[in-house]
Amino acid sequence: MTQARFWKLAALALAFTLGVILWGAFVRATGSGAGCGSHWPTCNGDVIPRSPSAATFIEFTHRATSGIAFLLVALQLVWAFVAYPAGHPVRGGASASMLFMITEAAVGAGIVLLEYVAHDASAARALWMAVHLINTFLLVGAMTCTLYWARGGRRVRWRGQGATGALLAVALAGVLAVGVTGAIAALGDTLFAASSLREGIAQDFSPTAHFLLPLRTLHPAVAVVVSAYLLFARGAIAARRPSPLVERLSMATGGLVLLQIGAGLLNLLLLAPVWMQLVHLLLADLLWMVLVTLAAAALGEPAPAADPGSRGEDDKARSEAVAA
Repeated sequence: MTQARFWKLAALALAFTLGVILWGAFVRATGSGAGCGSHWPTCNGDVIPRSPSAATFIEFTHRATSGIAFLLVALQLVWAFVAYPAGHPVRGGASASMLFMITEAAVGAGIVLLEYVAHDASAARALWMAVHLINTFLLVGAMTCTLYWARGGRRVRWRGQGATGALLAVALAGVLAVGVTGAIAALGDTLFAASSLREGIAQDFSPTAHFLLPLRTLHPAVAVVVSAYLLFARGAIAARRPSPLVERLSMATGGLVLLQIGAGLLNLLLLAPVWMQLVHLLLADLLWMVLVTLAAAALGEPAPAADPGSRGEDDKARSEAVAA
């Protein structure tokens, strides 16, 4: 087990986990979440279902691939502790990935056992979906950082980052907010499908509408605000932490934001078909991964003295001037 090959395992684990996440969205979009009944970890009481229906096959496939992803992250953790010395950020990233993979499995099991699946339209299901989305993003973020550090990325410095740290914190929180509102909107699209855009708008603003329907309008509003902020913040961060890597990540962030805006509009106009929901989710995951990497790269760069709030760097510069 060498460091030179570890990054390949980290990349495989991350790519496979993304596939599992997309398949999980397919389970929800097709209403197959009850395919294994309220049983977990078995499927309708069997380890391997016999003569499964389409819904059972879809749900069982998700569980099986989730188990493989769990094993990959566990192997990544063991390899990280064997190949890297104590205190190395790869160890921290692998440990965080394992923690969030465990909580991901626990949340998924809770959703099944409590029967917040299929056609359940309760507020509790919406809350559990929000928790699931946040945990999924944290899992993907931890795995992304693990890969970044395995490829030679600098350790993140939290102190003395000033306005740059604040810009990134707001950006990350904003994307999480868009993700949560998007998950709730997707649930509403699945449970209350409309035959036309006009019918969908009428559903959202009907005084007798189910609570999930008015919430669908929250997602595009939050997305517009956060997208505008990201387009501004990425440039400000690149200016404060000038480096080729930060510049590339800043450009990638801007490109993915614009792609997401287009995908969101197309998803709305096409009345959220399953394939478009998956494309929209994939772009959201990629944007999150690039933004997390941008944060790691920017916070790993030396903070310039001109950055407001970077007191540690300012004090160091003044001390050197006095000594000279």
